Amino acid sequence: MNISVIVFPGSNCDRDIALSLKKFSNKDPLMVWHQDHSLPESDLIVLPGGFSYGDYLRCGSMAANSPIMKEVVKSANNGSTVIGICNGFQILTESGLLPGTLIQNQGLSFICKNTPLKVENDSSFFTHNYKKDDVINIPIAHNEGNYYASDDVVKDIEDNELVAFRYCDQDGEINNKTNPNGSIKNIAGILNKNGNVLGMMPHPERAADSIIGLNDGEKFFTSIIESLQ
Repeated sequence: MNISVIVFPGSNCDRDIALSLKKFSNKDPLMVWHQDHSLPESDLIVLPGGFSYGDYLRCGSMAANSPIMKEVVKSANNGSTVIGICNGFQILTESGLLPGTLIQNQGLSFICKNTPLKVENDSSFFTHNYKKDDVINIPIAHNEGNYYASDDVVKDIEDNELVAFRYCDQDGEINNKTNPNGSIKNIAGILNKNGNVLGMMPHPERAADSIIGLNDGEKFFTSIIESLQ
């Protein structure tokens, strides 16, 4: 199994995700610089969280035009598994690998806290070790995490069961009060139609070890590693 983590100027969760992946796969991911024009053969590609290019222009828009992204898009279209977390989710939408966009939080403030998520899809590469409607606690840390898409796009996402996670409360209730950033339909993470690309704002790599008091992200990583073995 070959894993690549793409590193952009301003990435700050690249080492965090690499450590989590190593923990569950027993392999060191390759750290791939954004200016590279070739991508190592990769079963899994991760776009980590952070502030690529300082979040100038639209978040993720400059990173989406980095040389390596041509290869990431090509690999995704050829079936490689791709994850974008936080800023990585923004890059996936900017590069066209996922629909919609991420805009400024409804409250116009940076949010950093643990938040409950409801598992909406338990049959994907990324979630099959959870059960549908499980409530898990995963940290968020973003200023532009408000997922937006047109009504037609949202209907298509929901009709095809492509919502991976939604923001909720500890009882699994989904409403405006349990929506931290204003995301349409409380959407926290989505899949592409082929099921091999996932974008999510919450950070599972920050909830993957009981030593830090958060381990609800462990099943996220075991799902992925088992799917690729």
